[in-house]
Amino acid sequence: MVTDPNLMSVLDASRDARQQALALADQIAALGSLEIASAADQAEVSKQQKLLITNLARLRGLHRSSQLRGRHVKQETAGARQEVDHLHLQLQNLYYEQRHLQGEIAACESYDHTYQQLPLIPVDEFLAAKPEHANDDENTLMIARIEHERIERETLEQKRMELLKRKQKLIADNKKRKDDLANLDKELEKFIDAAKPIQILFEKNISS
Repeated sequence: MVTDPNLMSVLDASRDARQQALALADQIAALGSLEIASAADQAEVSKQQKLLITNLARLRGLHRSSQLRGRHVKQETAGARQEVDHLHLQLQNLYYEQRHLQGEIAACESYDHTYQQLPLIPVDEFLAAKPEHANDDENTLMIARIEHERIERETLEQKRMELLKRKQKLIADNKKRKDDLANLDKELEKFIDAAKPIQILFEKNISS
């Protein structure tokens, strides 16, 4: 059904022109021939013809205006369709980007992070030592445990380095003592070698 007011006016004008044309055709047919018709009948027919021509001209004008409006509507529709197509393309791009981000999020969530393999102390032991973290969320608690592990390892590393320095010092002291003992042995051997003539002389005196 036609609901547009402009198209309805065109249909009304077309219907009126058609009815007028049929009425004029019936009127002429009833007269038989215009040449033998009375002057009044001829004047009435001429009047109706002029009125029909006027209505037909009005109908053509309405039809032309309707066509122009149709072209304008088509242009507007084409512009709106291009806008809709552009928005649809943007929506598709956003959809693909959303799927990509969802895939990246899933990959991150399933990624085997190194921190998950750290030999951290159990949560209950950590909270017993650090009760101030009892109300922390999972992420904050994990960060605190990793930080605690870092401090513990740095402390142990510092102690290890101190023990290593002590070990190296003891090794150096032992080497020095060993070298001193070796030097003492050499001195003793020299002393014994130097004392051999005295020992021989002493043994001769005893035997004589």
